[in-house]
Amino acid sequence: MVLVHGFTDTWRTWELVLPALEREHEVLAVTLTGHSGGPSIEGELSTTTVVEGVEAAMDEAGFERAHIVGNSLGGWVTLQLASRGRAKSAVALAPAGGWAEGDDFSETLEFFKTMQELLVAAAPHAEALLATPEGRRQATEFSVVNYEHIPPELLAHQLRGAASTPGFAEMIDLSLREGWSLEAENIDCPVRIVWGTADRILEYPRTARRYREDWLPNADWVELDGIGHMPQLDVPTETTELILGFTRG
Repeated sequence: MVLVHGFTDTWRTWELVLPALEREHEVLAVTLTGHSGGPSIEGELSTTTVVEGVEAAMDEAGFERAHIVGNSLGGWVTLQLASRGRAKSAVALAPAGGWAEGDDFSETLEFFKTMQELLVAAAPHAEALLATPEGRRQATEFSVVNYEHIPPELLAHQLRGAASTPGFAEMIDLSLREGWSLEAENIDCPVRIVWGTADRILEYPRTARRYREDWLPNADWVELDGIGHMPQLDVPTETTELILGFTRG
């Protein structure tokens, strides 16, 4: 199984679901190209750079095909890998790129720009900021609804990782220039898409329109009532079952 994190996130976003997943699968939690701790962007960034980085990690691990799970940008990468024949099954948690044709997604990118500035300023003080329930609520208000069970140390790691995403500006610029696409007709594995109805980063169902109406209308769609953008952190037990129940099938 391959786990793919979202934009400015780290592989540790899967930490609360990893133990259960590892009981049934050999798991590779990748770090995306251009992200903190991941491979550097070599040459000109393209829409395939991040996808090819995950393919390279799979090849190195000896995974010709795998059950692939991704969140946000990682959900889009997961579906790209499925279209390349690398997936036995694909589970995409709030995948990016599903804006309707002509829809203005620049507001989402502007959100990331604003958050990046705040995170860079906050990173040196991460532990102190996250030492109180109020600080942890403020740090997670856009990503999850339920935050009390998430270890402060994990949140501090994610904050610092997001603040030090080397490819941040390049990826934002690429998205604005090239947009998002998916050769969905090439996907021949089972696909499950999971979306929280309280997602504040990729608002549901507006940002899922192309997936639901054009690309993957026949996928297995799961709506999580009142859950945010990162189900793997928000409701890890339920998310684990949604992943394992699908891969067992």
